[in-house]
Amino acid sequence: MKALFRFIVIVVILLIPALVYLLTWPVEIEPVAWTPPPAPPLEGAYAPNSYLDDVKLLLAGEVTGPEDVAMDEAGRLYTGVVDGRILRFDTDGGSVETFADTEGRPLGMAWDVAGNLIVADAIKGLLSVDPMGAVTTLATEADGIPLGFTDDVDVAEDGTVYFTDASWRYHVPDYMADLMDGRGNGRFLAYDPATRQTRTLIRDLAFANGVAVSPDQTYVLINETWRYRVLRYWLEGEKIGSWDVFIDNLPGFPDNLSSNGDDIFWVALFTTRNPTADLLAPYPFARKIVWRLPQSFLPKAAPYSFVIGVDAAGVVVHNLQGPAGVVAPVTSANEYEGMLYLGSVEDDAIGRIAAP
Repeated sequence: MKALFRFIVIVVILLIPALVYLLTWPVEIEPVAWTPPPAPPLEGAYAPNSYLDDVKLLLAGEVTGPEDVAMDEAGRLYTGVVDGRILRFDTDGGSVETFADTEGRPLGMAWDVAGNLIVADAIKGLLSVDPMGAVTTLATEADGIPLGFTDDVDVAEDGTVYFTDASWRYHVPDYMADLMDGRGNGRFLAYDPATRQTRTLIRDLAFANGVAVSPDQTYVLINETWRYRVLRYWLEGEKIGSWDVFIDNLPGFPDNLSSNGDDIFWVALFTTRNPTADLLAPYPFARKIVWRLPQSFLPKAAPYSFVIGVDAAGVVVHNLQGPAGVVAPVTSANEYEGMLYLGSVEDDAIGRIAAP
């Protein structure tokens, strides 16, 4: 009996500090509550398939984190990798060379009207790379707030550069902190090359991510990753300067976004919806407790390839999945000359497959 009593005392002595730590230890996140809608079932427009399991891998084992892909007028491809380099290569993955080095973390890329490659660099800010590979900084702050996580970019025909700051509060290694925080730390921004000024167009976004200007130049689409939706910011018409929801309650976390220049927007889904993340969303205190635990307790991304094609009405018309996760997570999908090129912020290859 005495041995049992001593055992109970020892357990209590050990548990009390652990409970104090889990319940009171200061953490950098200050979560807010939100209630996500029930995840849509993978059926109908989102019915499972294995289309992306047939992708051809380019630069396999030669790159780390080729998050986005852009093609120039000569048909050459470009991608940014984790060590800060921007690589240029042929469509078959050959003739790889270093085009530029941002010394940061290049993510989304798009061409401006002068033939410069505009780069959203998560560390360095909004950059411009000329045809010779020289890097110029365009913006590092907006409204007095430094860019914390410059993420994706697109350029309108009038030269305006539209881009996102995924989170001014948390930086590129800390995206999970932004998820667990849940506050709107992201911004949708516009850079005017004539005045060299940056304006904030939408504030308080829950991880502002992909950007795509519509082919008719009347609106811009923006992915709001932690809210599973795509927003639309109006550039013309009665709603100019306002925004609405273009498509809501996606079956995964929308990452980069691109237009094929015609009738389809390609939305890369980082992974499918995570039940643990949805379960914790309404409970800020529980998220603080989980954040104090080892990282192995945090919600995990399933290795699943997922891209959807959405038309101008916000209707899903293409549903491309890859249960084998040949390229995963898929963070961008760009259509060039009838082929889809899939980027990945974590994988060691770029995927290529015929566009449906």
